[in-house]
Amino acid sequence: MTTTEAPAPAATREALGPTLIRLREEGMDLVVVDADLGNSTSARKFQAAYPERFFTLGAAEQNMISVAAGMAAIGKVAFASTFAVFAEHAYDQLRMSVSQPNLDVKLVASHGGLSVGEDGASAQSVEDIAVMSSLVNFRVIVPADVVEAAAAVEVAARTPGPFYIRTDRPKHRVLYTEGARFELGRADTLRDGSDVTLVSYGLMVERTLAAAEELAADGISARVLNMATLRPLDVAALERAATDTGAIVVAEEHLVHSGLGAMAAQALASRRPVPMEFVGVQDRYGESGLWHEVLEAVGLTAENIAAAARRAVTRKRG
Repeated sequence: MTTTEAPAPAATREALGPTLIRLREEGMDLVVVDADLGNSTSARKFQAAYPERFFTLGAAEQNMISVAAGMAAIGKVAFASTFAVFAEHAYDQLRMSVSQPNLDVKLVASHGGLSVGEDGASAQSVEDIAVMSSLVNFRVIVPADVVEAAAAVEVAARTPGPFYIRTDRPKHRVLYTEGARFELGRADTLRDGSDVTLVSYGLMVERTLAAAEELAADGISARVLNMATLRPLDVAALERAATDTGAIVVAEEHLVHSGLGAMAAQALASRRPVPMEFVGVQDRYGESGLWHEVLEAVGLTAENIAAAARRAVTRKRG
């Protein structure tokens, strides 16, 4: 992928409906199952174009997954959409009806992480990556911007088997050019560097790039990896980063003890252990406030990523 500046911020959730419409126009045998939040996830746009292929279950996520699994069992490519925190309600159905039979169900969950903002802790899913990554056969993706989100939805639609894609609520910077490719299981190097590697996903990628700029002003060269695919994890990219830069910082909008940081540490422990630091949600839930203020309140800032990088570099040199 090639990065570029884009003038109009956008939320990754905006990609779902328009992408599904385009895929159906191209002849893909899609159905969409909704749990009463299609306006927010943008799935309702598909309903307007193809009402006979859109099924709403109301606020019943367990039923939504069961119906999606039934549709997949008869050969449809079934997309289900709700909020990330509500997707967790259907864990048993995801495990028994989707994961075990390895069905073609794609769960796209918007309003992930803390950036739900004013809706508060009860609506902020900070454990969904751990929950969904625990499911056998599932691929787990968190795109960095709306362009990558559209590409990820298409890859999920064209790849057999279950997917979980987390999208976010707020509009934020667009990093990629329109039409950029997304490669499942492949980290994207947004910036090269030799002293430390910063790894992130979702809207934290923008903050990680800002941290790299801050570090450059201090003479620290930081590589930046967008790890949009968390499962399957690009272990080879992590191993190269550990070898080339000797220190790694993982930044994520998720609990640190069970997210990408834990996965990366496990992968590197037996291959190329190096000093690592972790910037994420530290064993707590969120709070109500403007989304960027909530992220700041729990320490998910460019400044904290840069500080973690300095610690990692110091440990490497020590």
